[in-house]
Amino acid sequence: MNVSHYLHLLRISELRTRPLRCPLCGLSILVRLQKSEAGVRCAGCRAGPAQLSIAALIRAECPKLELLDAYEMSSTGPLVEMLQRSVRNLRTSEYLDGVESGSEVDGVRCENVERLSLADASFDLCTSTEVFEHVEDDGAGFRELYRVLRPGGKTVFTVPLNLEGPTIERAVRVDGKLIHRLPAEYHDDLLRGQNQVLAYRTYGRDIVQRLLDAGFSDARIDETQVGVYFGFGRGVVIAEK
Repeated sequence: MNVSHYLHLLRISELRTRPLRCPLCGLSILVRLQKSEAGVRCAGCRAGPAQLSIAALIRAECPKLELLDAYEMSSTGPLVEMLQRSVRNLRTSEYLDGVESGSEVDGVRCENVERLSLADASFDLCTSTEVFEHVEDDGAGFRELYRVLRPGGKTVFTVPLNLEGPTIERAVRVDGKLIHRLPAEYHDDLLRGQNQVLAYRTYGRDIVQRLLDAGFSDARIDETQVGVYFGFGRGVVIAEK
């Protein structure tokens, strides 16, 4: 994200700052450019509330990161940089339409979480931010994470969550045809640009049951970071094999 983008977000009357012990980069300053989640950032690593929330929970749940092998479902960003510094080994990837899992494009490994090319029991920790709402068959994705985790391993991730109700399926595929049950919702992506990635659903609290159905022995939504960052912060999903 470049400086011009931050200037575009800035509303002088809403500008606020405070000291921050960032879970990604250490002592820093939390900046609120405007009263929105997109307008809240760590001045040091530029992490937003979603990344700050997941990193805080990873540190709380995995105090010995240096002993862990981890898989993160993106190839750039503050969370990737934190994991690169912290874990024993890190595998990263991106999803690109039509690219086979395990292939490389411009030096970046590509994986489809519905059909990972990774070996069984390869990792102690699997992480992602804002991925599973874009996965058509999220059940297959959750089962794949379960497969590549070692016994006792954890997946920690964020998705858009409605904590007041059940999951809303926005789009489904029926007999090979994509059906929109609600107006199509598209999200931004670092590789594809703004409003380029279809959101199949908005998750509710029943995401916990979806993970249990995929084989995980325990799953929950951690809400300790909700509202922490100038009123923003995410519930983070965590499940253990």
